[in-house]
This record gives sequence, structure tokens and C-alpha cells, in this order.
Amino acid sequence: MSEKLVCVTGGSGYIASWLVKLLLQRGYTVRASVRDPSDPNKTEHLRALDGANERLHLYKADLLEEGSFDAAIAGCVGVFHTASPCSLDETNFQAELIDPAVKGTLNVLRSCAKASSVKRVVMTSSMASVNYNERTPSPDVVVDETWFSDPDFCVRNKLWYQLSKILAEEAACKFSKQTGVELVTINPGLVIGPLLQPTLNLSPSFIYNLINGSTTFPNFCLPWIHVKDVAMAHILALEIHSAHGRYCLVDRVAHFSEVVQIIRKLYPSIPVPEKCADDKPFETVYNQVSKEKARNLGLNFIPLEQSVKETIESLKEKGFVIF
Repeated sequence: MSEKLVCVTGGSGYIASWLVKLLLQRGYTVRASVRDPSDPNKTEHLRALDGANERLHLYKADLLEEGSFDAAIAGCVGVFHTASPCSLDETNFQAELIDPAVKGTLNVLRSCAKASSVKRVVMTSSMASVNYNERTPSPDVVVDETWFSDPDFCVRNKLWYQLSKILAEEAACKFSKQTGVELVTINPGLVIGPLLQPTLNLSPSFIYNLINGSTTFPNFCLPWIHVKDVAMAHILALEIHSAHGRYCLVDRVAHFSEVVQIIRKLYPSIPVPEKCADDKPFETVYNQVSKEKARNLGLNFIPLEQSVKETIESLKEKGFVIF
């Protein structure tokens, strides 16, 4: 058993790819699970990372197949569970979101429980499992790790992605208590920043839409965070012995109108939407999110302005936009 051997589930994803990159930079040997190791869209960008030839090993695994993570996890000291579906336009939320999120999490944790080498599991959750509840949003209230989203609230409002994250985190915490598998959860806001993978995933597409011909911007606020901060939080949550519980990761809560202004200032030549998607008053910038616990890990978040700039530069570099 190596103190530097870890597993990353869903290794080809947006956050996971950055996690693999930073782990390799820190000298870890990484086993990354992917559904199809023969798909170059899922693996080429990982194989191209510094250190990948020597210390990256790809394993085939499926969230819904019990035992399929056993081989990848056996002998690892740490497991990063990032694999979970992310979609807002699913047609069958139970099959496409809930089952892979909940059953997949339990399948990964069962494999961890079998492996006596595993000292800690770091799970990618979301702010979706923190602040979707009946509490009235208010600019002077600070959200922290003691907040929990309400499943009934999400069902009533058909917030299926949020529900999947809530139920997966609940299932993981229950399993941890029952088995003693040590668990830390990372709860990021909307993750933006440079893409390593060749495909455009959901969260950076919010920026992509603003610079790719959209005539309006949405009338709501989001909690924003840079992908590198999210990846580093996972690593520190494994390395720092005192890390525990949940960690909210939000640099700033900002309305889309603010993000449009940031883009306009950074790139005056890029046309951005002038109008809001509806005629209602702008949604108030709601509860700010505490950074105290994340700072205890040693994190200092990249500012939203830099996150937006690096997202746009990456979209340009990968050919998603031309300007």
C-alpha cells in the first residue's frame, strides 16, 4: 500500500480532470475510473497530463454496477468520489439523476468499505444540498455548513438535480456512520474556470451562453467558484488530518447582471446581452456564503473576475467561441 495511491471516480469530468492534474503534480499515483477507457474524448486529455505516463492508471467502472469500483479502490489510501450525473434537462429524473447519484455513491462507498487501506473518502457534493429550503433569502444572512436543503422543497419545485445531490450526500453520511468509513464532503457553488476536457459541460456553459449570441441574461443569482479551488479543496480535505464534515466553496454570490458587467469590462468587443430575460425586478443578491471553514483548509479563493476571464480564454482556446 502506497501513501500516495489514490482513486478518482468519474476521472474524465470537469472537476475530476483538474483533480487528477493537481494530484499528479503533487506526486500521487492516481487510479481514475471512467465508463469507457477506449473513448478518446474521455481519456486523451488525462493521458496528456504531466506525470500521467508514469502515475496515472485508468479503470473501467460504472456507477450502477455494484463491485465495479473494487479494483480501482483496492490498496488506495484516499478516494475522491466525483462521479455523478449533472443535468438540468433530463427526461427521466429518477433513472438519469437520482439512481446514478445515490446508488452510485453507495456502490463506491461499499468498495471503500471492502478496502482496509482507505483512510478517507472525499465526496463531491454541491451547494445544491445546502441552500434550497424555505428560508427567505436575505443579503445579510450568511449560509454555512450547518445549512441543509429540504428534499420536500425540491420535489415541490421539481428541482431534480438538487434533489439528487441532497439524497446522495444523505446516503453517504448514513453509510459513513454505519460503517466507520471516514467521509468529508465538498459543496461547491457553480464551478467555472478553464476546461481540460474537450467537451463543454454544464457549468461553464452559463458563461458560454452569455458570449455566444444570447440576447438576454437570466434573472437570478448564483454562487460562483473556480474549478482549481474546488480541486484543491478535495486534496486538502484528504491531506489535512483535522478536515471533517462539509466544506462550502463559494467565492461570491452574484447576479447574472453582474457577470455580464464583468465580461463587458474585460472584453469590450464581445457582444453580451443587454436585457434581462424577464421584466421583474432583479433578484436580490441573496445570502452570502461563509468562507471560514474553507480558509481553515488554507484556501484563498480565486476572485470571480479572474474565474470569468479564465473561462472565456479557455472557451476561445478550445474553439467553442471565436472573437
